[in-house]
Amino acid sequence: MRISSALLLPLALAACGERNADTDTLANAEAQQRAAADDDGLIECSAKGASAFTRSCTVDRTDSDQGLVLTVRHRDGAFHRLLVTKDGRGVIAADGAEKAVVTILGPARIEVALSGDRYRLPATVKGAAKPS
Repeated sequence: MRISSALLLPLALAACGERNADTDTLANAEAQQRAAADDDGLIECSAKGASAFTRSCTVDRTDSDQGLVLTVRHRDGAFHRLLVTKDGRGVIAADGAEKAVVTILGPARIEVALSGDRYRLPATVKGAAKPS
């Protein structure tokens, strides 16, 4: 995983500040780290048999005649293709016989389970209240 210099500055400043400033700086650094991971295209995933999620999977987006296809790839080369639906289901398996199970995690996030693998994806959830 790459470490950007933008992450090092807040950590260096934390060493010079007071205790309350340290907490704020650490929170800001963690937020920047999450944003950097998002910018790298990484999403949270859990491979078959694993219980913990890690931000280690990539998503490739491809337009097809069926619609938007997401190819979610694990570090080991394994992947799943998901078709984004327009009927409110979220995503379905783009190929294969196994059904993708979608769980709403919040107003802007879903979890997709497919063949024992799980992915947490950003999504627009219809009917969900927007955060204030």
